[in-house]
Amino acid sequence: MSLAILRGAVLFGLDSSVIQVRRSTMTYGVGVLNKFMRGIHPQGKLLVRDDREWCADIFDKFVTADQSVGVGETLLRRYTPARVDQTTIVLHLYCSHKEKVTFVTDEGVERCGTLKLTLDGSPLSPVKRREVQVRMRFGDTEIVASAVDVLTQRSVSAHIDFLGL
Repeated sequence: MSLAILRGAVLFGLDSSVIQVRRSTMTYGVGVLNKFMRGIHPQGKLLVRDDREWCADIFDKFVTADQSVGVGETLLRRYTPARVDQTTIVLHLYCSHKEKVTFVTDEGVERCGTLKLTLDGSPLSPVKRREVQVRMRFGDTEIVASAVDVLTQRSVSAHIDFLGL
């Protein structure tokens, strides 16, 4: 098996067009807050902000370990800030060798990057929720993660090096 991996790496280095699909060696995702659901989420993950109950530390998966991913494939997720008046979003990127991950605090989960997005630049309406789009692009020997504030089109990016993990 390791000889096949080494051969693939050499061929990819010589001509990247020979590899069209890769298998993710790790599960990748971001840490998010979701609405707390009693009886489903552990009580220890309950976070109350502005009279709302949230479940902290949820691992929102982009790709699971051993999943096939096309070279250059981009996966998109949409999120809204927990509060309407929020001016900054910090999204931590996590990885694990395990396929089944529920929380970023699960055993074997490590932080592998951070996206910090400033949400200022436009007045906020309390009725309209802001949307942040997070993309992960798979290709070469790294993942490029980016986040965009849809309202202002402000964006940030982070690179996750496959070889460094």
